[in-house]
This record gives sequence, structure tokens and C-alpha cells, in this order.
Amino acid sequence: QVQLVESGGGLVQAGDSLRLACAVSGRTFNNYAMAWFRQAPGKEREFVTSVSRSGTSLYIDSVKGRFTISRDNAKNTVYLQMNSLKPEDTAVYYCAARLWVATRDSRDFGSWGQGTQVTVSS
Repeated sequence: QVQLVESGGGLVQAGDSLRLACAVSGRTFNNYAMAWFRQAPGKEREFVTSVSRSGTSLYIDSVKGRFTISRDNAKNTVYLQMNSLKPEDTAVYYCAARLWVATRDSRDFGSWGQGTQVTVSS
């Protein structure tokens, strides 16, 4: 298991940008695929994006072209750059880690951060 700590959430207006960070400790970061999930009030947790060990990324359609995931293996950190934010992006965002290969299913991830709130006002 690894320990994950998110930061960077906040309250912004529609069209603004935020960058989330997830610092990872405890194991070899390079062995882990990383992902961001989000959970809005009254909704299930949903996959947003993932980045493989080699840097290949996947996104859900609603964030393509607006969000960018990246990882810095030297700093054991994964980032989520969110541009052109919309009110429907409002949620608690969670960082997750999985050995070797990421999936879109939250049940496959054994390590989670505490979550960071992102609120986008219209």
C-alpha cells in the first residue's frame, strides 16, 4: 500500500482553472498507475482520468480537452490540471493508486487519498 495526500482544491468560478496534486509515499511510485476519481453529492464515485506507469493517459469524454493528468516520478506526485471548469465539475476529487495497470473501476484501487473539494460556481 501507498499513502496518498491530495491538495489544490477550492472554490472557483466557471471558466477558471485549478491544479490538483497528489503526493505519494510508502512504496515505489514508478510501480503504480495513478487515477483521479470524483464524487458529486448524491452520485456515485466516477472515474475521471488515469495515467499509466509509462505516462499514457485516459479521460472521460466530459473532461477531454479541459483536464490534463501528469506524473512526476522524481517527485512521487501526480497532477490534475483542470481548465475551463464548469459547475458540473463540482465534486470531491480523489487520487487513487493501483499496482502496474490502471482501470476505470474504483473497486480495483486499493490506495486512496482523503479527497479534496472542488466547487465551481456559475
